[in-house]
Amino acid sequence: MWPCCGAPRTAGNVSSSTLGISCASPEAASAWEGRGTVAEPIRYLILIPLFNHGASVCAVAEKALTVHPEVVVVDDGSTDGGAGTLAGLPLTVIRHEVNRGKGMAILTGAREAKRRGMTHIATLDADGQHDPADLPKLVEVAQREPLAVVVGKRDFERSAAPKASRFGSRFSNFWLRLQTGVALGDTQSGFRIYPLAVLEKLKLSERGFSFEIEVLVKAAWAGVPLREAPVSVHYPPKEERVSHFHLFRDNLRLTFLNTHLTMRSVLPWPHRKIVPDPKGAQVISVLRPVQSLRTLLTENTTPGQLAAAGALGVFLGAVPLIAFHTIAVLFAAGFLRLNKVAAVSASQLCMPPIVPALCIEAGYFMRHGEFLTEISLRTLGYQGLERLFEWLLGSLVVGPLLALAVAAAIFVMASMLGREGRAEK
Repeated sequence: MWPCCGAPRTAGNVSSSTLGISCASPEAASAWEGRGTVAEPIRYLILIPLFNHGASVCAVAEKALTVHPEVVVVDDGSTDGGAGTLAGLPLTVIRHEVNRGKGMAILTGAREAKRRGMTHIATLDADGQHDPADLPKLVEVAQREPLAVVVGKRDFERSAAPKASRFGSRFSNFWLRLQTGVALGDTQSGFRIYPLAVLEKLKLSERGFSFEIEVLVKAAWAGVPLREAPVSVHYPPKEERVSHFHLFRDNLRLTFLNTHLTMRSVLPWPHRKIVPDPKGAQVISVLRPVQSLRTLLTENTTPGQLAAAGALGVFLGAVPLIAFHTIAVLFAAGFLRLNKVAAVSASQLCMPPIVPALCIEAGYFMRHGEFLTEISLRTLGYQGLERLFEWLLGSLVVGPLLALAVAAAIFVMASMLGREGRAEK
């Protein structure tokens, strides 16, 4: 162990005021060209963002140094003098003169890693929540998939994690799944490994806590694998915890971010990929409407995927989501990573009057044991709520049956067309 006393060391030729990452560097280009073929071990440093965790950062840094010799602490404008406890440790401290947010601290560390010729950064929090001894688990995953963002999934069951943290993690997991179709078990964990090539190519705007959410969503949209590895977690007694998460301000920022990302996710327009599609690049442009439409129609289009998209569209189309059918179908298709155009198109089969009438008849029969034989505009005024309930009730029977029928038809037709296409080639 090294003594924790004195003044911090500072990286000599790294400016903490220049926080952006250039996408045009030769190092980044060569790293990207070598994607998926990396035979040698990944090169990484441990990055510890620091803001007023002076009581714990020295112990965290000491443990990190026992795991890996390259450690960088980015002091994001701390006012408690915590960085001063790191003197004497063989690590680098980079200081922001004012607090600029955790995302900015991570980007500063990424610049330093690139300067040193690294390919990755491993981030862990300065509050002692993460155990650096778990880092080899994340490194093993990153070595198998060098372009993956690897997240340490905290074991809440064996820790004294506060209920707010557990709920926040589950809530954040839901939004990631909704926006990307990717399921992760702990999207709020700060124990991660980032490929520098990915950070360089993503267009990131968040600079605070929400940076860690934005980077996961946009990485998934860009085709970057998101992986996780189990890690332990330590929460000190409540009176000793130091958190800089502002309940109102940061939750408001997360709300705005999730609203923006969710609205973008429902659009059928594909996201820009930074991991190339094995089928080749797919160009979307208003200058190429036919090619763009073909791309939209062929996204996630195996026979099974098309059948599932059609079934989803028909089922939700049968449910009385008046004026919200298309939005619901787009959300659900994005959540399940299905073809949005196919799902929305199939939902149009349920437009009035036929399918709603079938659902109302089925619902009426389930309630009264007989079919509805008299309906008029005059009676709808005072029977509207009853008919709406019967529509909902009947859709739970008619919807799945129609969905299965449409899915079977789409699967057969798509399979036949696929065989014909392969035969022509």
